[in-house]
Amino acid sequence: MRDRTEGPRTRPWVTMHFAQSLDGRIATATGDSRWISGQETTRFAHALRAAADAVLVGSGTALADDPRLTVRHVPGKQPLRVVLDTRGRVPPAAQLFRDTTTRTLHVTRQPPGAALPSHVERCSLPLAKSGEGIHLDALLVALAERGTRELLVEGGRGVITSFLREGLVDRLVVTVAPLVIGAGIEAVGDLGIRKLDQAMRLALRSVLHVGGDVLLELAREGAPPLPLSLPAPTAVAS
Repeated sequence: MRDRTEGPRTRPWVTMHFAQSLDGRIATATGDSRWISGQETTRFAHALRAAADAVLVGSGTALADDPRLTVRHVPGKQPLRVVLDTRGRVPPAAQLFRDTTTRTLHVTRQPPGAALPSHVERCSLPLAKSGEGIHLDALLVALAERGTRELLVEGGRGVITSFLREGLVDRLVVTVAPLVIGAGIEAVGDLGIRKLDQAMRLALRSVLHVGGDVLLELAREGAPPLPLSLPAPTAVAS
């Protein structure tokens, strides 16, 4: 995992958010993930979207959940939707392409296929040096050129792992639900870490009880606060 200490800021601030079980799963072994977290933290997830300029998922999440990636449960602006679809697997019928609430950036390496609606922009970017997935540095440059200062990454596992492996995550917001799933899909895959001194170190900024869940906010050194207020902690009986 690379050390991304840098000079003058040229890329968006990256906040990663996901909900997981107590044992670190974002879905069961069959891919069932609705709903791990409760309604209160779902509203906070939409507030995170409203505070971002763009919200990003991978093709796996687009295919499994068919999300709209819009702000619905709180007032606020609609972010640019970004889907990383290296092999062009996401069909034209996906809500990211059909829903016209806001713009969608379709990032792919496939040749142009069927024409897309006017609110969808297709963007071809180089592959990562490993040959797997989109080159994330090039992606962040492309998003900055489109006016993105705050990027929210929502997953899934492959995207979460790639951003963490490349050292591109500035803030991490993890919703931990009181569930134990056992065998299932891990939130984070192999980062190539074999010794603890290689681990990514984050500062724990806040721990909140939100409904029945626990919300953890962590950040890299030097990252500014989240561009929104965290929800008031829920009173917990002793």
